[in-house]
Amino acid sequence: MSSVTVIDHPLVKHKITFLRSKFTDVHMFRELMQELSMFLAYEATRSIPVEETYCETPLTKTTGYMISSQLIALVPILRAGLGMVEGLLKFMPMAKVGHIGLYRDHETLQPVKYYCKLPHHIENMDVFILDPMLATGGSVSEAIKIVKEIGARRICFLCIVSCPEGVKYLQEAHPDVDIFTCVIDERLNEHGYIMPGLGDAGDRLYGTK
Repeated sequence: MSSVTVIDHPLVKHKITFLRSKFTDVHMFRELMQELSMFLAYEATRSIPVEETYCETPLTKTTGYMISSQLIALVPILRAGLGMVEGLLKFMPMAKVGHIGLYRDHETLQPVKYYCKLPHHIENMDVFILDPMLATGGSVSEAIKIVKEIGARRICFLCIVSCPEGVKYLQEAHPDVDIFTCVIDERLNEHGYIMPGLGDAGDRLYGTK
């Protein structure tokens, strides 16, 4: 079964509180999501391989380490996942970025694909699927299925807010994919929204309804 890592840090808890607040405006919501994504990136990249490289300091020569530009792919689920990309790119500017367009049918709660563009040779990369919310788990599971079908093998999922139902669903659907989240909330409501959650992440990111 895949592991679940909760970023249990005082600064994360502080920022999550502001992210949840209905009084947080669009600009601040975007900044908070980027900052929280950086915390996730720090934890999720602990096992990424590095390559030795030559480095000359002002005083001497030494061995340094670099992450290969060919080894990382960020794949946000449109549209809310885009809000996490900039934060991760600040940590990993060498990463390639793909996009998967999925929306949840509000009647059936099932994912519907409308767009997919992924980096070449993704089968050789560490792939980070990005979505701020892990609610029912359907959209995330579908996105992981899509990247697996074209050969991706090293995959993990990063989200800001999750819930027990979504975590359980994703672990059962993809037991080989580790989950990194800032918080696991109480439950889903009857409409498939996380409680207490933070509302619709896409709407809050872009000021839409």
